[in-house]
Amino acid sequence: MKAKTTFLGLFCCCMMNAQQSITPEVLKQLESQGEVTPAERALQNAIRSNSIQKMALVGNNRQANDTWFSVEVKNSGITNQESSGRCWLFTGTNVLRQRAMKNLHIENFMFSHAYTFFYDQLEKANLFLQSIIDTRKEDIDSQQVQWLMQNPLSDGGTYTGVADLVMKYGLVPKDVMAETYVANNTSEFNGHLKRKLREIAINIREKSEAGQSKKQLEAYKTEQMKTIYRMLVAAYGEPVKEFTWAPKDKKGKLLSEPKTYTPISFYKEVCAPEEDLNADYVMLMNDPSRPYNKVYEIDMDRHVYDGHNWLYINLDIDELAPIVIASLKDSVPMYFSCDVGKQLNRSNGLLDVNNYDYGSLLGTTFGMNKKQRIQTRDSGSSHAMTLVAVDLDENGKPTKWKVENSWGPSYGYAGHLIMTDEWFREYMFRVVVNKRYCPQSVLDLLRQKPVRLPAWDPMFSEEN
Repeated sequence: MKAKTTFLGLFCCCMMNAQQSITPEVLKQLESQGEVTPAERALQNAIRSNSIQKMALVGNNRQANDTWFSVEVKNSGITNQESSGRCWLFTGTNVLRQRAMKNLHIENFMFSHAYTFFYDQLEKANLFLQSIIDTRKEDIDSQQVQWLMQNPLSDGGTYTGVADLVMKYGLVPKDVMAETYVANNTSEFNGHLKRKLREIAINIREKSEAGQSKKQLEAYKTEQMKTIYRMLVAAYGEPVKEFTWAPKDKKGKLLSEPKTYTPISFYKEVCAPEEDLNADYVMLMNDPSRPYNKVYEIDMDRHVYDGHNWLYINLDIDELAPIVIASLKDSVPMYFSCDVGKQLNRSNGLLDVNNYDYGSLLGTTFGMNKKQRIQTRDSGSSHAMTLVAVDLDENGKPTKWKVENSWGPSYGYAGHLIMTDEWFREYMFRVVVNKRYCPQSVLDLLRQKPVRLPAWDPMFSEEN
């Protein structure tokens, strides 16, 4: 009986392979495409020898010439994140920079990104190691532990990271703690940092298996964090605790007597002494793969262990857009994130669904909608920028939008990207607005118990 079962199993396996594998017969069907015409052969030759993106560019797209906006926040200068994934940090501080320049009565000012990023990496390291301790009883092959090992930390992030870090550590001017080579080129150093964190993590699990208590493991973690701190100091410099500073005009002349600050006191004085960057703001998402008018929270989508996960209200785009417009009309820019690589013309900074015709070039169609692209992980939030302008038609409807980017002043349209409203609807994901611009009906949604999503959800985001 056993031999018969085995034979039957082998027979079924062979039949399944005949139906599911690419057999010679199936291959013949795939190859039977008919004769290739001279025009098709010429196109194939061109595709094999050139950039597909360049060949798919729609050359008569006139949208790129339209750079006027009816509602626009005054530009405060373009930043450059260089070869790093810190767009989230540049975007968050660019929003705060607008306020600081107004309060300081100056036209040129930058916060130190190296200062805040130092603590971002320190906090993320602690978040990872403490999470390893919290999951020490789980099998190492569990999805949670494997996700942690794959993602000990990164240079990407979200608005909640900006809010938690600034509220905890404050801000300092760029000339107090300047950028370093590593800050502008994070990849190599991050590789070494992640390797060290994984080494500490596996040691924590082995010590747990050997019977050490949670208290002992946390003491070990603190001791190992000293090594992480030293590595960060080597890469980014020692964070300042106190400094003396005064604003200067364009010619370098002091505009007031120098004062002594801590990073916290400086942030409160130049930005907003009473404002809570978490409590006073709300994150809005457009994710058609999930029900609208619901609140979602993504586990582990934060920078600080005792900080805030990315929590957002999912809204229909037609409900979200008027909130954004209200903020812009009040001259308040916003943290904004999107899938920036889709249909981006890098030469002129235009984001338009009609920029490229890949389907005609490759002899097919690409027909997934936004919901399907999210579900298949073909699209997601990849980059954060500062939303600064909208153009409205005679009926008050948006036709195009503009964002202040952090890729330098020579990129795109004078350091900005312009997106059509059609592109905005298809590829924007998140925007952070002050609650005063939201209707009460939207704020009432925050009373819901958030739907908790796992860290490996498609909407987990570390914008870079």
